[in-house]
Amino acid sequence: MTTTAARTAAASYSYEDLPALMERMTGDEKHGPAATSTLDVLWVLYDRVLRVTPDGVRDPGRDRFLLSKGHGPMAYYAVLAAKGFVPVEWLPGFGAYDSPLGHHPDRVLVPGVEIASGSLGHGLPIAVGTALGLRAQGLGGPAVWTLTGDAELDEGSNHEAIAFAGPAALDRLHTVVVDNSSASHARPGGIAARFEAAGWSAATVDGRDHEALYEAFTAPHPGRPRVVVARVEPKNARPAPLFCSLSLEGHTRHGHHA
Repeated sequence: MTTTAARTAAASYSYEDLPALMERMTGDEKHGPAATSTLDVLWVLYDRVLRVTPDGVRDPGRDRFLLSKGHGPMAYYAVLAAKGFVPVEWLPGFGAYDSPLGHHPDRVLVPGVEIASGSLGHGLPIAVGTALGLRAQGLGGPAVWTLTGDAELDEGSNHEAIAFAGPAALDRLHTVVVDNSSASHARPGGIAARFEAAGWSAATVDGRDHEALYEAFTAPHPGRPRVVVARVEPKNARPAPLFCSLSLEGHTRHGHHA
């Protein structure tokens, strides 16, 4: 299927179609909790917030989305297919040696992907650098978004990025932390408080509530970077109703970073 045909077909996909798109991916390492926990956040961002289109993936004025939680990319690929960035026909090849849809997204192979990710702790520091680079170029319009997991915040590189971004007043920088209670070093409310102490604007919302997510994503935060903590069911709990039909095996080969 051509890129144009993929975009035309994508016009017919809705949020309710995403489980069926994910079911097309039959690779053996699916990281089920990572896949299902991020889907609502990804959908709201690509459906209502991000200013980027399949035709504009190299437009200097586009918003940048960096998936730091790249070890569970099934939801990401499903949303990219639903929005016409990649052909739906690519999905069944997920994880195959000759497929562009690897277990970690590759910016060279997958249209719309900004960074190759999966090594945890890289997305937020790269997003800080991206925001600084755009500022240096005088590009004040594009927003920079990154999606991390709560366990990923155990990585020291994230602490340095959080500590830098607030005082630097990177108000075009946005981080979404999908919290499925998988962090080793966590306490209730600690994620938002950690960012706020470093000068960020912060909100904690239900990660399955699309309106709450949208309001948190679009709230003004002049002079401050923004973090939204999206709380979802714990990684070992029963999945949300939309995903109950999915046969995700939920491999966790990266230890506790689900």
